[in-house]
Amino acid sequence: MAVAITRSGHAVSDINVTPMVDIMLVLLIIFMVVTPMLQKTMSVDLAQAQNPREMADADKEDAVVIAVTRDGKTYIGNTQVKPDEMTTKVRDMVADKLDKTVYIKSDARAKYGDVVKVVDNVRAAGVETLGLLTQKLQPKNVAAAALTP
Repeated sequence: MAVAITRSGHAVSDINVTPMVDIMLVLLIIFMVVTPMLQKTMSVDLAQAQNPREMADADKEDAVVIAVTRDGKTYIGNTQVKPDEMTTKVRDMVADKLDKTVYIKSDARAKYGDVVKVVDNVRAAGVETLGLLTQKLQPKNVAAAALTP
């Protein structure tokens, strides 16, 4: 704690919080800028299913995740890929891996034909195991079910 001396010779023992506020604002701005960059894959609104299978390997750092957006664009990670380039890129990515599983996450409103094209391109790359990522369907009457004894 710093003690300041006034002109009259009295000691003022108030804490000057201005430097701390400056540092906190800088840290806040840094976190606001960096946090969106931490996302590994493109964000889409996943289709919902009643009994989805847990695919924990899709969250691994080296997992190959392909996203299909509602407007038909395809992304490997955060990089947009054209459909004719996808087969070679996927083949290169899984060539040196033991687990050659590719995970596909599609927007719930994406065209079925766009998703089928991605699956065909991934299969053409020699991938045998595909994972289709979904969200668990939430029951509509959650509040009513919680109140029932």
